[in-house]
Amino acid sequence: MLDNIRIVLVNTHHPGNIGSAARAMKNMGITRLYLVDPKNFPSFEASQRASSASDVLTNAVVVDTLAEALTGCSLVCGTTARLRSVKWPQVDGRECGEIIHAESEQHEVALVFGRERSGLSNDELELCQTLVNITTGEAYSSLNLGQAVQVLAYEILMASRQGEPIETQSEPKDEKDVLATNDQLEGMYNHYVDALTDMNFFGKRNPEHIMRKLRCLYGRARPTQRETQILRGILSYAQGRRTQTPEKED
Repeated sequence: MLDNIRIVLVNTHHPGNIGSAARAMKNMGITRLYLVDPKNFPSFEASQRASSASDVLTNAVVVDTLAEALTGCSLVCGTTARLRSVKWPQVDGRECGEIIHAESEQHEVALVFGRERSGLSNDELELCQTLVNITTGEAYSSLNLGQAVQVLAYEILMASRQGEPIETQSEPKDEKDVLATNDQLEGMYNHYVDALTDMNFFGKRNPEHIMRKLRCLYGRARPTQRETQILRGILSYAQGRRTQTPEKED
């Protein structure tokens, strides 16, 4: 469902780019826009560039942090202009459209675009489960923000018009078997840091490097809410909080 898809723009500098993105979204039937700490919004220039998509701007949700924009999402795809050394799962634009459409039929998803000049930071990419790179010609690979939103929104729309969605997680029978949301995963990662610190696991190791690897692991695994609760129960038990034992399986 396109109604379950959020387009998230992070720290956008030029208000015209916000308007262009809104217009691109509406062209493709996507209307939920989230703005993370925009430099200039609301803006006449944004409204002018949006043209007939002013309703997308009017209903845009403005938040201070990316984590806030992703609350409740069970899949987050982050755009990047270059392949990263960190081994996040990576897809091209077409695969991104198929994945987002298929997952949006079951839960909230987000597609995140970074700053015009520098894109998304590594800390922001760590909030994503998948990275998206738009294939371009070798001679000139730079896309402006509006173009990037247009390309990926188009791929999502085309995927929604295919006969059968790609295979994805089947509809859960129990509400706790739905995928963990981004905020629930962040709670688990913070718990990992606390527990591993309590156990002196890090020692001379780099905590950021270890946590980045764990994020990649769970990004691939896509744990459910029940599994996340069990993992946090194990961490609590390891910390000596014996009253917080892992949840019993039915």
